[in-house]
Amino acid sequence: MSEILAPAGDRVCAQSAVDAGADAIYLGYSQFSARASAGNFDGDGLHEIMESAHFSGVKVYVAMNTLIKQRESADFLQTLEHVWETGADAIIMQDILLGRYIHRLRPDIRLHLSTQAGVCNVYGAEFAKECGFSRAILARETPLSEIRKISEVLETEAFVQGALCTCFSGQCYFSSFAGGNSGNRGRCKQPCRKRYSFDREGFEGFAYALSPSDLCVGERIGELRRAGVSSFKIEGRMRRAEYVAAAVRYYRALSDGAEKGVLSGRFSDLRRAYNRGDYTRGLAFGQTSDFLSRQVQGHIGERVGVIAGDRGKDEKKFPGEYFVKSNFRPESGDAFKILRDGREAGGARFVRPAKAGFHIASSVRLRIGDEVFVTTDRAAGRRALSEKRTLPAALSLDFREGRCAGATLSGGGTEISLQTEEPLEGAENSPLTVEELKNCFLKTDGIPLDIRFSEIRLGNVFLAKSRLNAFRRKLYEKFFRARAASARKPQTPLVPPSLPDAYAGKNQKRAAIFSSRTFDAARTDIADIVVFKPDSYAKPLPDSFIDGTFEKYLYLPAYAVKADTDRIAELVRQNALDGIYAENYGGAVLARHIGCKLFAGTGFNLTNAAAIGELLREPGLRYLALSKELDEREQKELSGANAFVLTGGGIKLMDLCYCPFGKSCSSCDRKAVYRMTDEAGRVFPVRRFVGGAGDCRFEIYNCADLSETADAPSGRLVDCTLPPLAEKTSGHRYKSVL
Repeated sequence: MSEILAPAGDRVCAQSAVDAGADAIYLGYSQFSARASAGNFDGDGLHEIMESAHFSGVKVYVAMNTLIKQRESADFLQTLEHVWETGADAIIMQDILLGRYIHRLRPDIRLHLSTQAGVCNVYGAEFAKECGFSRAILARETPLSEIRKISEVLETEAFVQGALCTCFSGQCYFSSFAGGNSGNRGRCKQPCRKRYSFDREGFEGFAYALSPSDLCVGERIGELRRAGVSSFKIEGRMRRAEYVAAAVRYYRALSDGAEKGVLSGRFSDLRRAYNRGDYTRGLAFGQTSDFLSRQVQGHIGERVGVIAGDRGKDEKKFPGEYFVKSNFRPESGDAFKILRDGREAGGARFVRPAKAGFHIASSVRLRIGDEVFVTTDRAAGRRALSEKRTLPAALSLDFREGRCAGATLSGGGTEISLQTEEPLEGAENSPLTVEELKNCFLKTDGIPLDIRFSEIRLGNVFLAKSRLNAFRRKLYEKFFRARAASARKPQTPLVPPSLPDAYAGKNQKRAAIFSSRTFDAARTDIADIVVFKPDSYAKPLPDSFIDGTFEKYLYLPAYAVKADTDRIAELVRQNALDGIYAENYGGAVLARHIGCKLFAGTGFNLTNAAAIGELLREPGLRYLALSKELDEREQKELSGANAFVLTGGGIKLMDLCYCPFGKSCSSCDRKAVYRMTDEAGRVFPVRRFVGGAGDCRFEIYNCADLSETADAPSGRLVDCTLPPLAEKTSGHRYKSVL
């Protein structure tokens, strides 16, 4: 049975998820969480939520899934140990190589690989398993066919509900370079939710051109279950408790096979809690027209009616009021969003009921026929939060004179017994009654117990209420501790390693990445190593590349499915290339499979010595590139004989695994490069290329090139995928943005 995994941005959301029926929750530690703006947990707060969840039989996974810089390594490892010892059921990490280092030294620590690691094919799954991860949280773009193969390698977790990233996870640098806040460091400012225009007919107007609708797999979770998915993940550590509860209740009902009427009601409550773009099934089942929410950015709720009357002659009496024809019966505090021709026209609030509908007030002039969507439904919120999870527990009591009072409490596989220190005395008057005994023990002192009396033996005894209450509290506290206990004993501390001696030295080589469009044999004299990035993987490689005197590597995109990896393997073997330049961890296993060398690209996001040391254990590794998100000082700390740093050319900000033009293939102009412009006038080149299965993929580059300097701390890597930007005569020198 697949688990339902819910987000817990704060304590209220955590308890709401537990009460609504979640099997597990995931939350962020106050440090190193990819949702730095969420409530997150630390210290006593983490311990308390661990105990509360574990008492209810709910697992707790703690996200520590940011990229870890070298100067943070010691603090990260110490914190991770503390979190594990507190009782986490698993720790979620992005840095797969740092995870391998941890697993080698502490195999007892259970690790889940974050979606930020981009596992989307069987090679990535095999590498995750080798590195000691027990579960892979799949990249959101992973197709169903790949999910089946991956699930045969290790346990999988798939997103079924919530916000979608427009970029392939772990490979987004847009927020870093455009706004100085790294998504890989938990500080994403979501530039993808802004408005852009494209230089393509029909897409010239500004729209939310990169903003996906929210994901709702819904009834298709059955297909994921049959594909082997172990955990259904609900996204939303930044959302309210009403949303968390509504989402869990809906997927709980789906998982339990509820009737259609129940499902319909719970889905309605979910839509009203949060719904961007009226939902998409996501990319696991193939891109559909609802994938992007181009016209509406925020929560639109659920449609409940239309404007059927304007202010009319009652404008002076009821200024700004409109009649909505609807079967919905709102209440004070309910709020609405108005859509006109699919675009947001304004907001409104409930004013008063009316026959066959209700009245709303809006500061915006509305029109008859405008659609009305409820975005705050207080009654739906109460329904979502109405359930309380309790543990059925059997209680037997023995209160007879001349004996020590005794109680045995059992439930959920836990059983404890308690006795008083002294025997009970006989009652001279006012003996204890069964009713008094039951009323006392039905008070559970805030512990979520459903007490069921199995046996009560009561003699003619007297016991002061204060002593009886103290006995009850001690019994329930002992039961809670026995069931919730999850702390572990400290073990040998993890210590961050230094860089291996074999890595010492400076790399004097120069590597360049060329696309089919920019490759020119005459330009290759600038490079010792050429990475070829085809505009179409279906086409043969150019002879001038194959016959070159430089080292030759074929580019492996971050997102690659079987058709891509098969084709890349074929091209490498056919043309006797030196190896692959991989933007994804799975490239390490693919290189072994092909029998070629590995150039670990910037997509490996190497930011610390532990990760580099583990990568150097790969027998086929030839070169590595440090993360784009390091400043010059940090690059120098991690530079070595095999290392490169990006020093010039284009800066790839995003990998898009979908068509931003809605797969309108019949009218597509099939440009090699599009221009995406933001509302500030900045132009971002968007490269189109064709993958191994003939599908179009897209890459977004920064609006300014990176200008080369002569003082690179290691080997120089220049990205020549695109021609230099014509409108920029000089680039900018990248400085730390993290």
